[in-house]
Amino acid sequence: MSMDTVFGLGTFGDVTVGVDDAPISQAQTIRNLVAEGRLADEVGVDAFVVGEHHRDDFAVSSPETVLAGLATVTDRILLASGVTVLSSDDPVRVFQRFATLDALSGGRAEVQLGRGSFTESFPLFGYRLADYDELFEQKLDLFVRLLDEEPVTWSGSMRPPLTGQRVYPTTEHGLRAWVGVGGSPESVVRAARVGLPLVIAVIGGEPARFAPFVELYRRALAELGRPDLPVAVHSPGHVAATDEEAFARFVPHQRRMRERIGAERGWPAPTEEEFRREVATGSLYVGSAETVATKIAATVRALGIQRFDLKYSGGTLPHEHAMDSIERYGRDVIPRVRALLAQPA
Repeated sequence: MSMDTVFGLGTFGDVTVGVDDAPISQAQTIRNLVAEGRLADEVGVDAFVVGEHHRDDFAVSSPETVLAGLATVTDRILLASGVTVLSSDDPVRVFQRFATLDALSGGRAEVQLGRGSFTESFPLFGYRLADYDELFEQKLDLFVRLLDEEPVTWSGSMRPPLTGQRVYPTTEHGLRAWVGVGGSPESVVRAARVGLPLVIAVIGGEPARFAPFVELYRRALAELGRPDLPVAVHSPGHVAATDEEAFARFVPHQRRMRERIGAERGWPAPTEEEFRREVATGSLYVGSAETVATKIAATVRALGIQRFDLKYSGGTLPHEHAMDSIERYGRDVIPRVRALLAQPA
């Protein structure tokens, strides 16, 4: 399994500061993100994942546009959204945009579909939060039908019906799609029901505690008579020369983001002890290449997953530090993880 495991990098387009701690613009953040994706391709990372948000602390509201730019300056890396907020978008337009990205990239596009952990897109595009669950259910159902690239007949209460409708452009080899979840049993079973691979966002606590969700997904697939499908984990982290340097670089910027979002949601302010605990035994992959590789390999084994994506952006973490982490992840961490996984358990 080790040689087949996919190792990616992910970002939400977090608006950052410079190494002098001065804020940079959202526009410069997007340009920096393209440079980061290009470097990821050069150093051997398998996939580059860009999330969608509609807030002032994240610069990317249209992942596929950024990924299209990356398609023109990269050669081999998979280009994915993580996630596309399908609930507040139109499935037909999402398919068209990612089919276009697939054409530009020579078949390297992936779309990760989710409900999103933020809700700004709902009022922005005129959707009711009261319809949160039903919007995703219906739109996911339609999107899965679009993946067949055959005439579609569909009806629901959340968008106009389709009757024998073809959707263009078509792809050359099909569009890869995943369902991204936060770890609720209902979301895991839904992904199995529609027959799409699963991405679990693991942002806190011991990674092994998510094993029951992976087992639930595999059991649901089997009971539905579906073939086994890949499972991925998406977790934050940072790689530097030493464990302490990685912690000192990453945590202050991650803390800023946590404090800002926590103030909106009523969370208590995080402490340094919490961050150290997450680095030691939880879901922060922060440290030297050896430390991070050892922890990723342990997670892959414990959960039996086929893909690991490291969210390398951390709040206001400067671009220069992100670039250093990307290079170390591609050149040092990934080969080391593969070597560890090739050894007997």
